[in-house]
Amino acid sequence: MAMQQGLTRELVALRVAQELKDGMYVNLGYGLPTLVCNFLPADADVVLHSEQGVLGYGGIVPDEPDWDIDLVNASGQPITMNPGGCFTDLATAFVMVRGGHLDCCVLGAYQVSEQGDLANWQRRQERVGGIGGAMELAIGAKRVIVAMEHTTPSGELRIVKQCSYPLTARAAVHTIVTNLAYIEVQPRGLVLKEVAPGISPAEVQEVTEPRLILSPDLKEMAL
Repeated sequence: MAMQQGLTRELVALRVAQELKDGMYVNLGYGLPTLVCNFLPADADVVLHSEQGVLGYGGIVPDEPDWDIDLVNASGQPITMNPGGCFTDLATAFVMVRGGHLDCCVLGAYQVSEQGDLANWQRRQERVGGIGGAMELAIGAKRVIVAMEHTTPSGELRIVKQCSYPLTARAAVHTIVTNLAYIEVQPRGLVLKEVAPGISPAEVQEVTEPRLILSPDLKEMAL
């Protein structure tokens, strides 16, 4: 099965950033989702939350001389703070999650099922990894966006009928954004809303196990 290139990881993050609106409180999870902070407009009124106890942070710091090793995101990358940002203890950071105060979280995934089940903390036959805050984020946030590459580097499908990896949460995912497509999880199934430039709906279906429902307004991603 040939793997289509589609978007870079940075462009996936850019497309996700377009989903974040002024006034939202948002958590960006480990891996690709952490890149989203670099693509928010400078005047965006989006408050980024981290379960480490940071609220109101900005972009990733590119230059090592400017790093503050005590100020990092979920992936351990050095970040900046926005005016008005603050720090909390771990318990308070998780109260924000558990109390339903997050409008959205962006998480990576190993697998997402057609019912919106999420598996993102441990692969089959691996006894490493920790579930971290992902379980609480997936349940506590009002909207869950998964940002990931559509398949593994070896071509294993990530959007499946049933997850075979240990679950993080059931029926938690609302939206999937990959290097190939923008897909909504709806009660009737997975709805293909957008395709990456140069990618056809048939190519997306080829690397997606469940049957995709083509949206009446299916379009190419605007980046």
